[in-house]
Amino acid sequence: MSEDKTSIGKSKVLKGIAWATLASTFWGISGVVLQFVSQNAAIPASWFLSVRTIFSGILLLVIGSIMYGTKIFHVFKDWKSIICIVAYGIIGLGANLMSFYLSVQDGNAASATILQYLSPLFILLGGFLFMHKRPYKIDLIVFLLALVGVFLAITKGDINQLAIPLPALLWGIVSGITAACYVVIPRPLMEENSPIVVLGWGTLIAGLVFNIHQPVWVGVPHLTTGAIVGIGAIVIIGTVIPFACLLHSLHFASSEDVSLVDAVQPVVTFILSVLFLHTKISLMEVVGSVLVILAIYILQDSKRRNVKQQKL
Repeated sequence: MSEDKTSIGKSKVLKGIAWATLASTFWGISGVVLQFVSQNAAIPASWFLSVRTIFSGILLLVIGSIMYGTKIFHVFKDWKSIICIVAYGIIGLGANLMSFYLSVQDGNAASATILQYLSPLFILLGGFLFMHKRPYKIDLIVFLLALVGVFLAITKGDINQLAIPLPALLWGIVSGITAACYVVIPRPLMEENSPIVVLGWGTLIAGLVFNIHQPVWVGVPHLTTGAIVGIGAIVIIGTVIPFACLLHSLHFASSEDVSLVDAVQPVVTFILSVLFLHTKISLMEVVGSVLVILAIYILQDSKRRNVKQQKL
């Protein structure tokens, strides 16, 4: 009987991981579409960000209101929550979307995704610098492994050259830092609110800020059919569908378990960039990217094991 329960439990976890893998795959695809839009459709970053965030925010909140009704306004229950959701929208989500877009526009989706994927390391570093959390030995090993990987990925093993333009590298690093903020800032809100509601309000707030600078109805660029389809795909495939898949995965597996398949996103972006955008990747860049992905996987797995041990 206990074996049957164990088998059912493993089956549920695998189902959750499968849904999370699908979510990461969609995010990986959207990164490639983003490169096409940013580099080939001649769309200014400010206008694109205004469009993406305002429509994504509205869509997510409509879905949230269908699921939870007036509870979607619970995030504004007090000033602490209001400050948290505004900070999440501007510093976390808005800054992350902007820096990632600019990194892709100046460089390529594969490199930008790898740099953004370093966010767990920035969380680790932030905990050490600002909260004086003592790192474990495995954390130090992972940090060094990731640094070697990034070095190989951005220099092709030659310190005298960069595989991507310097602005793309700097925006990619900012993307990784803001992705860490994207994870850490909304944690208090996630304890009492649905993730889709928190994401919806954060995205809408980011959209309002972007629209103050660049309203969607001002300076509309010439949009080809491909550009319109690309923007629509980024909103739907890059936001709504993957997040719905991720939420569904949590019905079957823990967040620690599903985090192990985060590596699918950079792998998918990497492969599709080479196949469809003809991004030229050297062997050293491949080795470096693999080391980064391996380092973050080890870090996530170590955290998952620690959380499970604490629950026992």
